[in-house]
Amino acid sequence: MADAADLRGTTSARARRWLRRTAALLAAAPMIAGLTQIPAAPAAHAESKATGSRSVNVSITSLTPTAPKKSDTLTVSGTVTNDTKGTVSGARVGLRVGPTMNGRNAIDTAAHRTGYSEGLDGTEIGGKYAKKIGKLSAGASRDFSLSIPVDQLHLGENGVYQLGVSLTGGTSSQPWPQVLGIERTFLPWQSGPSTKKSQLTYLWPLISAVHVTARTDNDEDRTPIFRDDRLAEELAPGGRLQQMVTLGKNLPITWVIDPDLLATVDAMTKKYEVQNPSGNGTRAGSGQTVAKQWLDALQKAVDGKQVVALPFADPDLASLAHRGKNVTGALSHLQGATELASTTVETILGVRPRTDFAWPVDGAVDSSIVDVATSAGAHNVIARSDSLRETGGLSYTPTAARQIGGGNTAVVADARLSTAFTGDMSKAENSTLAIQRFLAQSQMVNLQAPDKQRSIVVAPQRTPTTSQAQAMAAALEGLSGQWTQPLGLGQAAKAKPDPNATQRVPGSRSYPRSLRARELPTDAFNKIQETQKTLDNFEPILTAKYRVVTPFGNAIRREMSTSWRSEARNAAGFRHDVQTYLSGLTKKVRLVPKTDMTLSGRSATVPVTVQNNLVQSVELRLVLRSQQGNRLAVSEPQLVNVEGGHSQSVKFGTTANANGPVWVSAQLYTPDGQPYGREMLFEVNVTEITSTVILVIAGGVLLLVLAGVRIYVQRKRAAAKSGEDSGDGEDAEKAHGQDEDDSEAPRTDRCDPAHALVPEQPSDPAPDTGSQSAGPSGSGEKVDH
Repeated sequence: MADAADLRGTTSARARRWLRRTAALLAAAPMIAGLTQIPAAPAAHAESKATGSRSVNVSITSLTPTAPKKSDTLTVSGTVTNDTKGTVSGARVGLRVGPTMNGRNAIDTAAHRTGYSEGLDGTEIGGKYAKKIGKLSAGASRDFSLSIPVDQLHLGENGVYQLGVSLTGGTSSQPWPQVLGIERTFLPWQSGPSTKKSQLTYLWPLISAVHVTARTDNDEDRTPIFRDDRLAEELAPGGRLQQMVTLGKNLPITWVIDPDLLATVDAMTKKYEVQNPSGNGTRAGSGQTVAKQWLDALQKAVDGKQVVALPFADPDLASLAHRGKNVTGALSHLQGATELASTTVETILGVRPRTDFAWPVDGAVDSSIVDVATSAGAHNVIARSDSLRETGGLSYTPTAARQIGGGNTAVVADARLSTAFTGDMSKAENSTLAIQRFLAQSQMVNLQAPDKQRSIVVAPQRTPTTSQAQAMAAALEGLSGQWTQPLGLGQAAKAKPDPNATQRVPGSRSYPRSLRARELPTDAFNKIQETQKTLDNFEPILTAKYRVVTPFGNAIRREMSTSWRSEARNAAGFRHDVQTYLSGLTKKVRLVPKTDMTLSGRSATVPVTVQNNLVQSVELRLVLRSQQGNRLAVSEPQLVNVEGGHSQSVKFGTTANANGPVWVSAQLYTPDGQPYGREMLFEVNVTEITSTVILVIAGGVLLLVLAGVRIYVQRKRAAAKSGEDSGDGEDAEKAHGQDEDDSEAPRTDRCDPAHALVPEQPSDPAPDTGSQSAGPSGSGEKVDH
């Protein structure tokens, strides 16, 4: 009867006795048939054929009520199909009540058994409760419906009963009545309340794939661009996520939500664009209305319920543990994703979620996964019982909570209950059988140890389909509190652990190969860190950091999403697009290429232009370096602030000490001193005036000055002598004044040629662009939500 024993393929003492009796009956059945039936040989042959193959297919498509009470009428509906090439005559459909199941393994065995066995399948409830079909031609199908008062089923003690629907008839080769096909299901029977009900925690996941790219439209509203518009279909009436909210609203569940889904739907409530399937261009998204309706419905549904928020974008914990931990910095994203989860859920839904739970894929855990999961503050790890297996020989399914050391708790979900609805539930037959099997297993857990109240957790698949969600809801409604009572996940984690339950986390070798093969590769984490490094280098120069850091930070988290496990190619494409787009943005801030230039003279200015094609301002430090500082010295680095969509020319002073070409480099740096972009090299050719030429010019000027002085002295002497000869004071004064006038003009005239010989210094070259040229803005950085 033990869950642990069932999972290992063993049974309790009672189960072993039951199996021995069953084996004896099976061995004796042909002999008994040969002794009691006439003619013996045909009868034995007919039963053998019916047991070995199902010549007529019987399917049960509806069973109500799923867990009946004594006063109810049980109705079973379905279809029978003749898969043979001959006609079945005298066909009749009847209900058979088999023995009670004596363990969880027995339920599994009965569910997988094919054919008919008289000793195991019970006798038919005939008479008016059987349905006559008559002739059933080859390939023909016929619907049936059987209604029987529950008290006519003659159910005894509480338990899980095998219920079969069989078709009896004859064939052309074997015309006597025989069972030609049978379908089995289970009927949980509880005549009175349980002594102690199991506490059942059912996780209700709201998780989807990654839908948002890192890009936005080139507008002020930063309109997000989606990979596709499939999310609108999931949110629309009848869609998967719409059904999850509608069904979950009235169920005793714990909501488990990926905050990225909320952020994505919130972005859809406003204008958004969708990439065309060809990859060229975008079209307007159409999901605004359904997004608003869905968020409104979800806000009402979670009111008063426990909400658990997974780290943002539901990162793949197993991939991080097995492939990402060896990549420097990869694990750091988990902490940020956990912190973002709380603010996202609280902002959009208005409720404070629990963020201390981690949920690895399929609940498969090993020691490295637990270490990674708990490193970001999630001290409760949702595992599954087929991963954290029982080894203590318990005769019952233990409480879900286990202390696994370090103050951490493993919340072990029941594997059978958690995987009950993983198949194709769109077929009524599959859904009906899954619901009955779920109810049967949940009741059997309670019957294992009716005096021990235990906490049972169910963690279904991450993204149930619409039909799967409907089947899950029908099963929960079928419980009706007869042998279970609801419990939140937080309370389940705090439940007192069973001292004999397994607490040892398995090693990494026990991790399923099928799951490991689908993990994100190590190269994915290397690419993620490459993008993170690019973002870290880009961020310091931005003045409106939130426009870039937030969307690209979210995009990096989305690159680690669990949803990529089934889309390896798309995952690689997503990573490539994020890195390519970010790199393109960084290149919008650059140095304008500069041609070689010539400097004449000892000093001049060198202009360098910084171009910013983003829509926000940037701050950088520009450094100009001479490769031969002894020949050409350059002034100190300068801080540069360039407005969005503009260019700015920065002038550097230079001093030449020698002639000839000198290589000069220009390099942008972030404010914190990290190189930004590529270094730009250009050649400066210095044509300085030589010292010999300067001496010749200086000598010529000196000779001119001396010649002028001599002429002046000679004229003064001549004027004085003339004055003495005339003896006329007035004439002498006039003559002296005239001499002064004559002496000034020649000095001026003689100086002009001298000045003409001194070479003029060229003015500073004009800048490449204005200090803030107002050209048209570039596309600018684009962001998402």
